[in-house]
Amino acid sequence: MTRQLPAQASIVQFGTSRFLLGHAAAFVSASLAAGHSDQQILVVQTSSREEGKRKARALATQRHYPLHLRGRRDGRDIDEQWTIDSVADAVIADEAWDTLERHFVAHATHIVSNTADAGYVVGDDSSLAPVPASFPGKLTKLLKARHAVGAAGLTLLPCELVTDNGQRLKALVIDLARRDYPDDTAFIDWLETECLWANTLVDRIVSAALEPVGALAEPYALWAIEDQPGLTLPCRHPDVIQVDDLTPYAMRKLHLLNLSHTYLVHRWHQAGRDTPLTFVREAMADPALYNDLKRVIDEEVIPSLATRLERESLERYRDEVFERFANPYLDHRLADIAENHAMKCQRRIQPVIDLAKPAGIATPGLRDVMLASDEGP
Repeated sequence: MTRQLPAQASIVQFGTSRFLLGHAAAFVSASLAAGHSDQQILVVQTSSREEGKRKARALATQRHYPLHLRGRRDGRDIDEQWTIDSVADAVIADEAWDTLERHFVAHATHIVSNTADAGYVVGDDSSLAPVPASFPGKLTKLLKARHAVGAAGLTLLPCELVTDNGQRLKALVIDLARRDYPDDTAFIDWLETECLWANTLVDRIVSAALEPVGALAEPYALWAIEDQPGLTLPCRHPDVIQVDDLTPYAMRKLHLLNLSHTYLVHRWHQAGRDTPLTFVREAMADPALYNDLKRVIDEEVIPSLATRLERESLERYRDEVFERFANPYLDHRLADIAENHAMKCQRRIQPVIDLAKPAGIATPGLRDVMLASDEGP
């Protein structure tokens, strides 16, 4: 018997990461509970990782999970557990492609994704494969099937930490479509004009997974989405905002919060993997590491970013970030942040060095990170 996925699962979420479970799915759950929306989520597991497949199977069975929020926000201590029930079902793409495609064609309205730092790598993948290997390949194949039956375009809300992520994903999909379907100009036009590709910025530390499925996160959260004509969101929540220009939010997040994470990992690598430090909060409690990070932020990063952004907002955000990093309830592992370290250095640190150079701002600490990343940990 062919499996039928719930029609109300019109938000198709690519990824089973603890981040998505503690961020986008949590906003949708709260919106449902408040009566602001009625859309639910279909979770799609896209990689070959067994951990992701295990979580997808758990979600397909229980369809709800705990989200534990611990920390401080707006000067208030928060220790709360929520039940997230926005997931209507889950599938593993490699095992249920036909089922996924039928649902995508008939019921999808919004696409959410978080496929990690390497998620936009296409390589020699093709959307003509029975099940494409890459996320852009899978998405192109699904969109082609949807267009083939004359269905409406979709709204895509990628959450990958990539500058202009919506437009980057659009370019990747259109390039694949032009290569794989060179004569189908109607499909290309549909992708360009009928689908809405929104740039978004996500900000929440989701530090640990709960078993068999769930997440531990800080109370702070932000999902900033760059507005465009015709854009409608699948949920309403105070931490989900539409903005005219995403640039200030993106620069602060990438080059203050994420850069600070990467700088701490650099110092952790320097100390050697036998260092007693395991978590971000422990690094922030180490006077030498804290003072070194603050010096780099105050003397190199903020002056560089202030050539583009208002300094006072940068300093306020720095204070928020340091308070969040010191959250005693979050076991945010340095080893987790260290994954894809060299790629993260290129995205988070090199652009600050590039801003500093024409302004004559010295960046010895940041340059040391880049040099070490080239050599490897």
